[in-house]
Order: sequence, then structure tokens, then C-alpha cells
Amino acid sequence: MNQKLSKILTLVAGFIGLVAFYFFVRIVMIGDETIETDAAVQASIVSPFITFAKIILIATALIAIVFSVVNLVKHPQVLKRTLIGLGILGVFLAISYVMASDAAVTDPFGRILEDGEAGSVSKWVSTGINFSAILGVIGLGFFVVDFVKGLAK
Repeated sequence: MNQKLSKILTLVAGFIGLVAFYFFVRIVMIGDETIETDAAVQASIVSPFITFAKIILIATALIAIVFSVVNLVKHPQVLKRTLIGLGILGVFLAISYVMASDAAVTDPFGRILEDGEAGSVSKWVSTGINFSAILGVIGLGFFVVDFVKGLAK
């Protein structure tokens, strides 16, 4: 990274840190009890801090996405591997969806829970659980293989 870009990034990070420290000092000066009980104080002190945090989060996410896409476009081999990886994840997601149950959510006694009716939401929740389990088993498998290789050395 060149010197100018490094200095600019340092200044931007310092500015963000100073603004966050300003909000921190304001919150500490008011005190927890006042902030918890007084809605006007919450609106004047905590809300701007939350808005600032949201803006920084969104900006960081957008910058990460833009630079990732630019890097993928610049390096076609990396783009190819990324698309293959996304395709494999898509296959695992499809398998998880097929294995998922869309039955109603019940308690231990078999009674349907409130808002636990069968349907697409229940199916997608089950899909997410199955998808996590599949990826967890694959990750555990790679961990065990790596562990055994380490023991063999």
C-alpha cells in the first residue's frame, strides 16, 4: 500500500475513533440510570450514536463488497473458484431444502405452538438448521483429517 493511501486511511480511522469517543464520553457523563429512564435523553444521546454506528457498518460492508467484486473481476481464476464454491454451497442448500420438514412446530406434548403452523417459514427454518448441520459435519471432517495429518508428521 502506498504512503498517501496509508495516511488517508489512518486519518479516516482516527476521525471515526474520535467521533465514537465523543459519543462515549457523552453517554458516560449522563450516566446509565438517566439514559435508561429518560426517553428524551435516549433520543438526544443514544440515538445519534446508533445512527453513526449504522452508517459506519453500512459503509464498511459496501466497501468490502465493492473491493471484493473488483478483485474478482481482476483475477478470473479467483472468480472461477468463487463461482464453483458458490455452486457447491447452492447444491448443499438444495439438499438441505429437500430434506427439510414443513410440518408444524410442536411442543413435547404434540400441541402446535403459537405461530408454529406448517408452511414456508417452518420449511426455511428447517433448511437453515440442516444446512448448518451439513456444513458443520464437513468442517468437522476436514478438521479431523487435518488433525490426523498433523499426528502423522
